[in-house]
Amino acid sequence: MTETALALSLTTLAFMMTVIWGGPLLRILRHFHIGKLIRVEGPDSHFSKMGTPTMGGIMIILPVLLLTLLMNAATLIGLDVFGRAIIIPLTAMVGFGLLGAIDDWEGIRGKRRGLGMRARTKFLIQVIFAVILALGLKYLLGVPEIYWPGYDRPIWIGIWYIPLAAFIIVGASNAVNFTDGLDGLAGLIAATAFTAYGAIAIMQGQVFISRFCFTIVGALFGFLWWNVHPAELFMGDTGSLSLGATIGVISLMTGQWLLLPLILVIPVSEVISVILQIIYFRITKGKRLFKMAPLHHHFELLGWSETQVVQRFWVISLLFAMLGIAVALV
Repeated sequence: MTETALALSLTTLAFMMTVIWGGPLLRILRHFHIGKLIRVEGPDSHFSKMGTPTMGGIMIILPVLLLTLLMNAATLIGLDVFGRAIIIPLTAMVGFGLLGAIDDWEGIRGKRRGLGMRARTKFLIQVIFAVILALGLKYLLGVPEIYWPGYDRPIWIGIWYIPLAAFIIVGASNAVNFTDGLDGLAGLIAATAFTAYGAIAIMQGQVFISRFCFTIVGALFGFLWWNVHPAELFMGDTGSLSLGATIGVISLMTGQWLLLPLILVIPVSEVISVILQIIYFRITKGKRLFKMAPLHHHFELLGWSETQVVQRFWVISLLFAMLGIAVALV
């Protein structure tokens, strides 16, 4: 079986597993009233989503985890589908997923109902996780530290790799988290990013990484079955923090993390919009640069429908992902 055929087979298998168990998961979440609480300061149109089941990231993480473990068990019969290197991105997915699940639970049933974990606490845990992952990438896997466009050999940056890698993992995790605000948006953006890095990994001959990426793409498509507008399920921080961190780790494993601002152009834009909004608000003592941040809410308040925002942002994401792949080929 060719590499592309195997990758697409894993995508299909992950999709089917996710769609099949999506219904039972929804019933469980509804039974325990694990529903989304909508921010008062958000767009008025979002109040109709109050109570929609959340923590849907579990729907993505468990099939990927199960499929990866089962395929690794295939080494006992001589098949090598996923290598040991996948342990680190899988650890990132599960670790940040657990953090997101705690945050979601705190926001639904905890003492900080409607708010979730304290931002400083969550950020500190993210940094600790990211540093551990960065150390594993550098000293256990010896991944290529950075590829410069047009230069076919990896560049080594020494000890600076650890803080840079940690920054990328935490930044990507929070960027996807900011993007998760409209039905289907974060899922589509993440699927596009994993597809792009899966293609880059194939070009590099890193077959295990490409298979892992396309497995996640299949799980994301299965999740989108339940998450497209009008969404029956939200991924919550369980999904967004996990997916963002995993994208960051995958970009580091390919050495093509300089392409993240292209491949994750929408999440990066969402983060920048929040930063600019805060700075402008403080400088002007109360004025706003955008009608609302993150950026997708700004366009909603300009009159775009939720579906228009998602579809147009996805088109932009696709174009920049293709540009990222093109730059990787230089």
